[in-house]
Amino acid sequence: MQPMEDVYRQYARVVYRYLLGLTRDADLAEELTQETFYQAVRTSARYDGSSQVSTWLCGIAKNVLRTHQRKHPATDDIDDVTLPAPSAEAAVLREETRLELIKRVHALSEPAREVVYLRTYGSLSFKEIGAVLGRTENWARVTFYRAKEQLRKDVEFDAGSEL
Repeated sequence: MQPMEDVYRQYARVVYRYLLGLTRDADLAEELTQETFYQAVRTSARYDGSSQVSTWLCGIAKNVLRTHQRKHPATDDIDDVTLPAPSAEAAVLREETRLELIKRVHALSEPAREVVYLRTYGSLSFKEIGAVLGRTENWARVTFYRAKEQLRKDVEFDAGSEL
């Protein structure tokens, strides 16, 4: 394996984005990213090269997050971060839409939700997602597709019921 400094430079952003997608908290994601690399340094002798480094690191990150969640039970699932917008009306509409989408993704079944987070926030390939979750690349593709279809149906149903 390459020196840990190089590994950090190359993969810190991937790990951070993965954790940001799962936690929706930039500060917590940064803290957990640092802990992930600390654990990676501690256990680097156990890395056997059978998976990509990014997959190995995301697996460690997932375990670090689970440990954190056990020690700190969640109090709030939705972060109240607002996005800048050209007008107040557009900002309110954008924020409501973003929060609604986050709620819908959060309501997906566990494997589907995690695949969506890994793909959209972690920018992982389907092959990497499959490896992180102990499944196949094809399973990751199908799960992501089904999750998108479920979200689309939910949005279409709500739009039709409001008319």
